[in-house]
Amino acid sequence: MERWQNVERVPAPAIIPTYGPLSGMRVLLTGSVVAAPFAASLLAEYGAEVIHVERPKVGDPYRGQSPIIMRGSSDKEPFVIAGPEIPADQKVSTAWIQEGRNKLSLTLEVNMKIPEAREIFLSLIKNCDVWMENMVWTEKLGITDGMLFEVNPKLVIAHVSGFGRPQFGGVPEECDRPSYDPIGQAEGGYMFVNGFPEPSPPSHASSFINDYLTASFCVNAILMAFRHAEKTGEGQSVDVAQIESMSKVLNDAFVNYFQLGIVRQRAGNRVPIFQPGNLFKTQDGYLYLGAFGPAVYNRALTAMGIDTEKFPHAEAGSSREAINSEIGLQLNAEIENWMTSRTSEEGAQQLKKNKVPCAIPKTIEDLAASKHYQERGNFIEYTDQTLGKTVKGFGFGPKMSRTSPDVWRGAPTLGQDTEAILSKVAGYSKSEIENFKGKGVID
Repeated sequence: MERWQNVERVPAPAIIPTYGPLSGMRVLLTGSVVAAPFAASLLAEYGAEVIHVERPKVGDPYRGQSPIIMRGSSDKEPFVIAGPEIPADQKVSTAWIQEGRNKLSLTLEVNMKIPEAREIFLSLIKNCDVWMENMVWTEKLGITDGMLFEVNPKLVIAHVSGFGRPQFGGVPEECDRPSYDPIGQAEGGYMFVNGFPEPSPPSHASSFINDYLTASFCVNAILMAFRHAEKTGEGQSVDVAQIESMSKVLNDAFVNYFQLGIVRQRAGNRVPIFQPGNLFKTQDGYLYLGAFGPAVYNRALTAMGIDTEKFPHAEAGSSREAINSEIGLQLNAEIENWMTSRTSEEGAQQLKKNKVPCAIPKTIEDLAASKHYQERGNFIEYTDQTLGKTVKGFGFGPKMSRTSPDVWRGAPTLGQDTEAILSKVAGYSKSEIENFKGKGVID
């Protein structure tokens, strides 16, 4: 009889505090930058007990994403960029500070050919509600979904990859491809439609937007599968592919192609199917104006002092044909003249006063100083475990009225919680844990 068969399930949370709507859920993560760990971060912020499995001595590469900082020498300079000569336990990436918080770090060589590693992994699987991975080649490590369902029939398994797993269909060679965020944007159809028309090249969105979208879809799938497991006692696997997450947010692009043969092209900042909908140049910068539908259209033109009878919505702003008509082009010129005759703030105030959707492109500095963001509680402070200092980062979204999210601890050091997890969750004794050391299993 294998060890996991004798392991008693330990209710969650066993290590972290109780908070949020997902308290009672335990998640095992074997993944690294960016999609799967961010999905786990979202679950952790709302109360799930997340165990992040990291390779001994290596850890999640997210820990090493530039910029990497260390403690400064004075209050005037509390943090400075860390050079390569600084020991790993004295520096941390700013990305890890933001995304690693609330997680428990367990160092484990996840390879089922190592008997001790297999014991630990399956003992944890029995104690978890969710296993998330983005390693892609799990079978090579001796891990199969069937094996895990034998250990825990209620388990929710979330596979995150670039192109999906062949068990869910697809060309096996494609499923086997490695991927990063821009790869998903390109292969999922987003990069081609993002940016300005030819001769400008396609452009990918920054800030790992594909990874973050994939993570959001992953969380949604996990919660649906978890709900099903609660009702029926039946676990399942979910397959979350970067390319499909990207294609899913292309609005009507596929319907347009299949029904009309239209291949969506790049349009820059201009909305190609209605106006006003564009980023306009002002005296001192830029102002985005969007007014979809006749009511908002008329409010926008009235706010700018443009005659709505001269430029009826149906003829000048309602469709691709209207905005490219002679009268539609005249309207665009009128709006451009209005914008260039005032500053971004002056234009925004006039439009907002008339309930017209508009926005000045904000920098991170602008948002940090935003009274609205501050009043929303969007910036929080917590203690980073590597630096041992208070850091400040972005807080939570969405907000909840009864079961609020929380940050109970900053991002952990590598393997910080290994012994606590093995003891309190997997049921190992102190002597058994000591016996693992020095064998390349947990250290």
